[in-house]
Amino acid sequence: MNSISVEKILEHFHLQQINQTPIENMILVSDIKRPGLELAGFFDYFTPDRVQVLGRTELSFLQELPKELLTERLDKFCSYDIPCIVVTRGLEPPQELIDLSQKNQIPLLATDYSTTSFVSRLTDYLEGEFAPEVTKHGVLVEVYGVGVFIKGDSGIGKSESALDLVKRGHRLVADDAVIIRRFMRGALVGRSPKISKHYMELRGLGIINVRTLFGAGAVREEQSIDLIAELEKWDDTKNYDRLGIQDDTEEILKVTVPKVTIPVRPGRNLAMVMEVAAMNYRLKSTGYNAAQEFTKRLEETLRNGN
Repeated sequence: MNSISVEKILEHFHLQQINQTPIENMILVSDIKRPGLELAGFFDYFTPDRVQVLGRTELSFLQELPKELLTERLDKFCSYDIPCIVVTRGLEPPQELIDLSQKNQIPLLATDYSTTSFVSRLTDYLEGEFAPEVTKHGVLVEVYGVGVFIKGDSGIGKSESALDLVKRGHRLVADDAVIIRRFMRGALVGRSPKISKHYMELRGLGIINVRTLFGAGAVREEQSIDLIAELEKWDDTKNYDRLGIQDDTEEILKVTVPKVTIPVRPGRNLAMVMEVAAMNYRLKSTGYNAAQEFTKRLEETLRNGN
């Protein structure tokens, strides 16, 4: 089960700790909670395993409560196993909250961010930390803003094609091994393992550093995976799709990704084909499909008897 320490959150967002509680608690879920109903006394569906965020609305409500009722509500709130409480906008929490959080060993943290901004930033950060991931064999390049994941058998020419794309001005993300993460919005993002970042293996030449050879503009830290390009050896007995009417797809981490299969034979310019595939993907994303347009024209011509 994935988890992240409160200490890591504190350091990443430069939070301040208000009480003196140890910050060894672990966060186990990516969801965030603003406990408005709970502070009003309704705890039936409380989710204490989330990071609890108190903004101006919650603190203003607490200030309006009589002292005894305030203590009662906060005592019950802090009795749960909460990973941490974050107060936003640099506001000062009630002394009762400081004392009770200290008593129950709940880290009480503060930030100058507005509540909306902090919740948004923390959500994106936690989604990234808790996102499911898988490592796939292949090469990931960014071509005209499109993330192209090149896969195929060993020795088929994935790295050479990627290097040709880099020479054409596109950017390398990962070679040989690609770590792919799925975010909650259904997007796949790939990156390179730290040990092989910016490096590429070319048979007969060895290991090269793409960033050193071609400059910082030739590499990218991470990239969404928009299109899969599978390279396979040319088979004369196989009927390859010559129109592109039917779109092929592949599933990675339960996300469906468009896929093109590119047959490989000597003399074929694979980098150019992948450039066109990326541009064609962008056109399809805007609603234009060249294959359907051509088929429509052909049918009209046949109907007219020409």
